[in-house]
Amino acid sequence: MIFSQYRVYLILFVLMVSSWMLADLYEQKEIKGFVAADHSPDFFSTGYYKKEMTLLGVAKSKLIADKMVHYSDDGRTHLENPVMTLYDSDLPPWVITSETGVLEADGNHLLLKGKVVITRAGAKQRKPFKINTSTLKVELLISYAETDQWAEIINGSNKTEGIGLEATFVEPIKLKFLSKVKGRYVLN
Repeated sequence: MIFSQYRVYLILFVLMVSSWMLADLYEQKEIKGFVAADHSPDFFSTGYYKKEMTLLGVAKSKLIADKMVHYSDDGRTHLENPVMTLYDSDLPPWVITSETGVLEADGNHLLLKGKVVITRAGAKQRKPFKINTSTLKVELLISYAETDQWAEIINGSNKTEGIGLEATFVEPIKLKFLSKVKGRYVLN
């Protein structure tokens, strides 16, 4: 008699436990069957923006990009249309743009590809400055960049070009062509 009173509850309890066990078994099979690709993104962003500050709270650098994709297997970050800004005390900042870029996992080495343009606005005794090149390797911690490709420096009405360039973007600024250097200089 007691069994007949609780029979409905017992049947509902058995159905509930069975459905719970089946759902758990199905989830385990789905997880075991899922295999992520070796080189697949773990996160991404559109309209990416990153600003780095010094210990004193002064802007050190800024990186923006139309799109950013990070891969966990190698730790690299791939960028579309990146714009890197390197701030330098009281002088106008250096602005480096390119078509694509790859930031290494260490956060220090940035490889820019496609059309690369480096600019700095004029200030006081300095004329506006522009460098055109491609495939530029940048070391962010020491504000250093290099390329083994053709490069062109335009400083006011002066123009110098050559193959390969090494540049340091902090005072004292150093620019060094590696070979086949040609220049055109206008005296004022």
